[in-house]
Amino acid sequence: MPVSQTSSSDPTPLSPDSAPSASTAGSNVDVVTERLQGRQRRLTARVQVPCAAEQIWQVLVDYDRLAEFVPNLTRSQRIPHPEGGIRLEQVGAQCFLNLKFCARVVLDMTEQFPQKIGFSLVEGDFKRFDGAWHLVSLSPTLTELVYELVVLPPLAMPAGLIERHLSQNLSENLRAIYRQSTGLPAPA
Repeated sequence: MPVSQTSSSDPTPLSPDSAPSASTAGSNVDVVTERLQGRQRRLTARVQVPCAAEQIWQVLVDYDRLAEFVPNLTRSQRIPHPEGGIRLEQVGAQCFLNLKFCARVVLDMTEQFPQKIGFSLVEGDFKRFDGAWHLVSLSPTLTELVYELVVLPPLAMPAGLIERHLSQNLSENLRAIYRQSTGLPAPA
């Protein structure tokens, strides 16, 4: 299986004692893509965040506010779940090739505080969109945030193009979560 790695990382990893400036915040995001069977792709993105896992957790589970700071996410809201769980509707939008592309997903969320937030597709514009957020405490003030996604776009969407755009979006999204978790301002 071919694997491609897109890295937007700073060669110097963050240490728990060194707080990055707003201009370098989250610059150590690494994204790896893997081609699975057929048109499926697995994307894994990771970043070290200089704060406790519980602090990042609070940002991730503030589902109704995610669209306020996550780039290309135009809507994120909890919707009723027939069995009382957590169900989330999200809509993302991005322009490429002079076209505006919007995608909608409805996800069932599973929370295992403070280590993992899983999600699985209930309905939406993809055939598969499942994954998880993992929070790994490296110290009391340093957490590795990992996002894993397995995606299968519909036949009308070119898999390679979706893979490239999701990979780029993941870097931006993890940087946004990094800034929100650490209280750093968004870039101008």
